[in-house]
Amino acid sequence: MFKAQTISAILFAAGLHTAFAQGLNPSTMPRIAQVDPRFQSYNIEMVEVIGGRFWKPYASYDKEAPAKSTNNPTGLDPNLYEQRRPIDLSNPKLRRLASALGPVYLRVSGTWANTVYFQDSDAPAPPQPPKGFGGTLTRSQWKGVIDFVHATGSKLVTSFSVSEGTRDSAEVWTPTQAKLFIDATHRLGGSIAATEFINEPTFTIAAGTPPGYDGVAFGRDYAIFRAFLRQASPQTKLLGPGSVGEGIPFVPVKIVPSTDLLQGMGPNSVDAFSYHFYGTISERCAKAMGPNQGTTPAAALTEEWLDRTTRVEEFYASLRDKYEPGKPMWLTETGQTACGGDRWASTFLDSFRYLDQLGRLAQKNVQVVMHNTLAASDYGLIDEATLAPRPNYWAALLWHRTMGATVLDPGPSPSATVHLYAQCAPGKPGAVTLLAINLNRTEAAAIELPQAADRYTLTAGELESRDVLLNGKELSLTARDELLSITGEATKAGLQPLPAASITFFELAGAKNAACMK
Repeated sequence: MFKAQTISAILFAAGLHTAFAQGLNPSTMPRIAQVDPRFQSYNIEMVEVIGGRFWKPYASYDKEAPAKSTNNPTGLDPNLYEQRRPIDLSNPKLRRLASALGPVYLRVSGTWANTVYFQDSDAPAPPQPPKGFGGTLTRSQWKGVIDFVHATGSKLVTSFSVSEGTRDSAEVWTPTQAKLFIDATHRLGGSIAATEFINEPTFTIAAGTPPGYDGVAFGRDYAIFRAFLRQASPQTKLLGPGSVGEGIPFVPVKIVPSTDLLQGMGPNSVDAFSYHFYGTISERCAKAMGPNQGTTPAAALTEEWLDRTTRVEEFYASLRDKYEPGKPMWLTETGQTACGGDRWASTFLDSFRYLDQLGRLAQKNVQVVMHNTLAASDYGLIDEATLAPRPNYWAALLWHRTMGATVLDPGPSPSATVHLYAQCAPGKPGAVTLLAINLNRTEAAAIELPQAADRYTLTAGELESRDVLLNGKELSLTARDELLSITGEATKAGLQPLPAASITFFELAGAKNAACMK
């Protein structure tokens, strides 16, 4: 699509405001960070595994009769949710698509994990969970997760139930359920690579904890959990505190500050410092939260929106430096917006946030980023009904295939609306991949490369389209639901156009960057 003879035409059409970047030298870009090989990972919500009411996709928003009752740990309007059967993790198509993104960390957690009862038998779950719990996870369902982890080459991450049913008469957490859960995991041939104690303990309205739960109570329970985990599963990395809702204006509800949680935990309490990030809440929840909530498609390519990732990371990194200095950072849940994503979360428009977020956080040395979700609601990488890959899936696939674990400094960007990121190409000693994101909706830009490259340019006819083009051709599965071979377009050294509102990976096999030789 972008042959040499078309470059001048693209740039001419862009007018006098076209931005250029000269002096890029992939051979000498210095190493600035090293991330986990499973840096790009994802979540499957516990409610998907057990079945239940999760964020209703907008496509069915007006089709379902209003709900009358619910096991609803968020306390929000039940009509925001849709009943789901348990996800079929044995589905060959789902496994193929997931495997293509691997290796990853697969996190099975979320709000519903805070109140789930583990039933250590293969009998069907009862209509109602035991008293003090909000749902039931059967042993056969958990075996399905473990089988999926093995089939996709993943490593398992989770969290534990902390609701009334796990507590004694003094409302102190007990490890009885947790022991059943871990013992069954081991018997089923699984292992837990890493875990948080509670999903989002700052957000007590949905944490399943007793009324008035605070940092002191959390610290007490956390000490019990930590001692238990070290004995029951010593190889498991302990992540925490797993906070959300801080660093930027988020939602107008009371939270337990992370400082209170960390003070309650005491020093040297985690193996990695974890947090969650959403730039705001989706229109589902925004309507219930009052004015000035949420965001719009018009803001999707703005620096203010994209920089929220940086602001929240810096907020939690400062807490890490104070309370857990030297510990790696993990972002264990993120997505376009909380509450299932906006309508445009499933379109190409959100791929700019998705990839820009990965680039920013890799440069910050955040070790792992877990997208929510693999295949549920509007922010899923895969459509839950058809299992069709969405634009963010294709973005994730290109990141996985071209961006390795060694992070480089690409140097200055040609303009404020062109973001550049660079990493060693995986499995190709010396090779460098440069990611160029042109956020300008109307004007092209260009960069000058000193070497030949294979380019992979993502565009769409309309930004809010669910179809995405790679080098001008629509990305899709084969008639047998298999991935096509994805190859780049060979380009010579020199000026490379960046079309308006485009995302381009340049893989430079001949860079011979010393930082990428290993």
